[in-house]
Amino acid sequence: MKITGIYLILLLLINSVSLAQSYGDYTLYSPKNSTKAYLVALGGATYHMWTMSSNKPTGYSSYLLPGGVLLRTVAKSGNYFTGGPICGEVQKVDWNGNVIWDYVYSTTEYCTHHDICPMPDGNVLLIAYETRTPSQVSAAGCSQNITMWPDKIVEIEPNGTTGGTVVWEWHAWDHLSQSLYPAKANYVTSIVNHPELLNINYKTQKDWLHMNGIDYNEQLDQITFSSHYMNELYVIDHSTTTAEAASHSGGKSGKGGDLLYRWGNPAAYQASGTTDFNVIHDAHWVPQGCPRANYLAGFNNSGGSGGKSCVDLISPPYDGYIYSGTPGTAYAPATYSWRHTYNGTPTQNEGNSQQLPNGNTLVNISFSGYMYEIDSNQNVVWSKTITGINTSAFRYTSCYVNSIGYAKATATPSSICAGTFTQLNVQGIGGSDYAYSWTSNPAGFTSTSQNPLVSPLTTTTYYVTITSGSCNASDSIEVIVNPLPTTPSITIHGDSLYSSSSNNNQWYLDAELIPGANQAYYFPQEAGSYQVAVIDNAGCSSALSDAFMYTSIAQIQSHTRLCFYPSPTSGMLYLQGLDQLKGTATLTFYAITGKILLSAIAKDSQDISRLSPGIYIAKLFNKEKMVLTQKIILIK
Repeated sequence: MKITGIYLILLLLINSVSLAQSYGDYTLYSPKNSTKAYLVALGGATYHMWTMSSNKPTGYSSYLLPGGVLLRTVAKSGNYFTGGPICGEVQKVDWNGNVIWDYVYSTTEYCTHHDICPMPDGNVLLIAYETRTPSQVSAAGCSQNITMWPDKIVEIEPNGTTGGTVVWEWHAWDHLSQSLYPAKANYVTSIVNHPELLNINYKTQKDWLHMNGIDYNEQLDQITFSSHYMNELYVIDHSTTTAEAASHSGGKSGKGGDLLYRWGNPAAYQASGTTDFNVIHDAHWVPQGCPRANYLAGFNNSGGSGGKSCVDLISPPYDGYIYSGTPGTAYAPATYSWRHTYNGTPTQNEGNSQQLPNGNTLVNISFSGYMYEIDSNQNVVWSKTITGINTSAFRYTSCYVNSIGYAKATATPSSICAGTFTQLNVQGIGGSDYAYSWTSNPAGFTSTSQNPLVSPLTTTTYYVTITSGSCNASDSIEVIVNPLPTTPSITIHGDSLYSSSSNNNQWYLDAELIPGANQAYYFPQEAGSYQVAVIDNAGCSSALSDAFMYTSIAQIQSHTRLCFYPSPTSGMLYLQGLDQLKGTATLTFYAITGKILLSAIAKDSQDISRLSPGIYIAKLFNKEKMVLTQKIILIK
């Protein structure tokens, strides 16, 4: 039928409303076994295309990193491990199609497959098979004498253009259970009472777990992954060391590398309950900034009514860094917390979803090549069909694509002693046209510097926003401030000086550390100005005590405290004990960075109100010899 003028206007209006309900600007997809990757605009036009080497097709998933860099799996040829989707290689490809990192993780002992996960620090999580011989499998308590390919997870720190260092790893083989053979490894009397372990005798086969989706939660420092054959998603602790990840203790959870949580198929650990997943892919967390943030998500290939594909979200029972559960029963919740069902032909494998900040959800029906976006009422507001199998699809904003993808705030160091400095840093895509805005909680700090120096007196969270035009990205970092030990005082006992603190003392002569002088008492060996400080187990030092001046050991008891007061001060600073110094004394004020700000002949009083509020170091010199150093806090 011809489209008349009025119908064309109506069609354009409908399309405009539909696109207005969508989130973001571009959708990334990379067909499986293809050498192309695409960014398409909401209107359907191709905004950008990457063309890869003809002999290196995409193996499974692809992700867009800030700055237009594509991170993708590669279906490497010649792998020892076979089956699908075997990868063995991962690449970073820049906007112009140049391969800037090409890393192979494939030998006769291990090989990557399925999904990968880019991490906030630039590292990459890989899923990999590793091999176990029939004798190893039998010794582990398996009822079958077969070769097995259990999965492991490795975290790779990219080096150069082809290198990579394994900085953390987790092996499923370290967390097994079996209840058949008391004399063999991994024996437990009850499988259901050990849901933290994987029952090696459940659905045992060569390609046993068949992990196919992986995600990282920076807030919890945890990893989730999905298992095709177990029909479960799992959560493990990433805050462990590699050694702890191989054990049953350690990390923020205290459980080492044991499973913190599992959901979808209670039968896998002999618990009663409904099996929700019927082939699961794409385990991930709903991101921060989205409705239902920190829910766990899975693409349920055939778990919907009538075997339809659906997206399931569950609300896990968090209890700090661990998950609550009742021994001997299935983990909560009893069923999914939210579900969207695709009413077309289900995809028997693969597929993914992405939860978006405006409450929409992007759904990818892999085998149909069909991508679509639904709003919070589950109405379709955008769709696209492509040729071929599309394992994953992701939506990005133009700000992300055009370099304001993220802001990552750090502090070096992130834990300081009160009165010392740390540098706030923001990592991201920077340049001369970028503006930086820092604030703090507690309030009081603002800066437009990219990497400012700060000296908080209490633990403080700093917030930064990077802005370029209409685009911005934000992050925050907490600086932990360790309180200083109480400043000690000095008393006289016979011929010795005594500190009021019995532990961790350090004595100084003329503001210079006396090596080895760390007892509560000190017997002076020469005339001069003596002070003491306390250094706690965190390495934080108290302020130096008031100084004691004397000219000889015999005259030790004829002393006068030498000190500046008061501190904090609003401007006027007084010097006690100046009259005991011989000759002219000079007073110099330093910024905490070491820069000289003020120098003058020492007087009983000094007005420093011309300086800005802050922390300063006052040093007193007598005959070119420093006899006193003291921290001064100026407030107004």
